Amino acid sequence: MSTHPPTSVLLPTVSPTAVVGELTEQLSPSDELLVVCDSETDAIADAVADRPENVRLVVAGEPDGCSGKANAVAAGMEAASNDRLVWTDDDFHHPADWLDRLNGDYDRHGPTTELPFFVGRDPLAVLLEPLYAVAGTVGTYAGDIAWGGAVVFERDDLPDWDAFLCDLGRTVSDDGLLTDRVDITPVWRTRRVEMGGTIRESLERHVRFTKLGRHHDPAGSTTNAVLGTLATIGGLAFPLPVAAVLTLALACVYTAAGRRRWTFLLAYPAVMISMPLMLYGLARRTFVWGGRRYRWREPFDVESEGV
Repeated sequence: MSTHPPTSVLLPTVSPTAVVGELTEQLSPSDELLVVCDSETDAIADAVADRPENVRLVVAGEPDGCSGKANAVAAGMEAASNDRLVWTDDDFHHPADWLDRLNGDYDRHGPTTELPFFVGRDPLAVLLEPLYAVAGTVGTYAGDIAWGGAVVFERDDLPDWDAFLCDLGRTVSDDGLLTDRVDITPVWRTRRVEMGGTIRESLERHVRFTKLGRHHDPAGSTTNAVLGTLATIGGLAFPLPVAAVLTLALACVYTAAGRRRWTFLLAYPAVMISMPLMLYGLARRTFVWGGRRYRWREPFDVESEGV
């Protein structure tokens, strides 16, 4: 039996998935799973009705001045009964030891996050896999960045609980905000997260990630822009050696992440389109996420509307 402290697991979702069952089976009697949706009419509401008592539905309501995800996380944190909190998502598999391992990580390191490894579901997302392996996996690890899909922390780790909840209600990125407020230790353990589905969805996701970097990690975004520019210039001037170096580097990243994907071979074309995509993301005034269109001008200046 698990010996970790009572934990509140927050799962924002609106649709029934296998993840609710996966997490329910990992709860100890003192744990709770808070399934957070937008409305009582969301499909997930009926699916949670027959679950054990420590699986609760939290209705966040429509966001006003923030993203639906940040709004859901804020509602879940307000409803949480325990001091130890885990944030997670519904778009990856949670093996039977997932919660215990994350709690063990906290006991060793304090606030801890796992790492995403993004896998594409459409042609553009597949092409972008090497970029996300570098920025989303290696970048999260090297930059001590929280990934909202698998992060654990406690109430006392936040300098100001009430201010954090307030700021969640006026921003887009929940994990970007958490990274700004809490010292996070990433562990080198990846979770396969599928992304995209259509080229349009992948473009919107890339715009959102570009905006996230601009607002929460401007120095890192500048560094990425400089490196991307140098890589593009080098790739145009010396295509064969640069392609060989990039492919070898991504093969090493994939191997270290324990992911057997042929897409490391796309490292060169992915890097060559990285700068046009970054400029596109910076130029776009809005992006679509989860059925809403967002205009994210500043970290705490957000407008949204349904699409």
